[in-house]
Amino acid sequence: MGKYVFGLEQVLNYRKEMEKMRKLEFAEAKRDFEGARDRLADEENRVRFLGNEFLTLQREGMSAVDLQMYADFFRRKKVDIQLQQERVVSLATQMGERQDVLAEAAKDKKVLESLKEKKVRLHLREMQEKEQAFLEELALRGKGY
Repeated sequence: MGKYVFGLEQVLNYRKEMEKMRKLEFAEAKRDFEGARDRLADEENRVRFLGNEFLTLQREGMSAVDLQMYADFFRRKKVDIQLQQERVVSLATQMGERQDVLAEAAKDKKVLESLKEKKVRLHLREMQEKEQAFLEELALRGKGY
């Protein structure tokens, strides 16, 4: 009995490779997003820590120059944090898009895998029917009909 060869095997293999590539792209987007999110959290924590330090120094008394340096620093950090927040939002959007593309690639592959499984089952059933018919013919010949 011959082994069944799926006619769209090359297409299925291509779709499997596309799914692998999409998984890698999604993983990269997720890694970039998580890194940016962590950097944002670090910056926010640093500003909070230095804000507390500033309040303590201000209570103890500080020079106008030091006060101006802190003010400049907080202005720069506010802009940096806003830019980082925008980057996090952008990377989250990009990650979502890559996840959608990955889901579509997985769906495309799954459709072909289902078709292949269906064709293999059909082929096996046909082979069993042929074998059964052959065995019935042998049985009839053996009885002399």
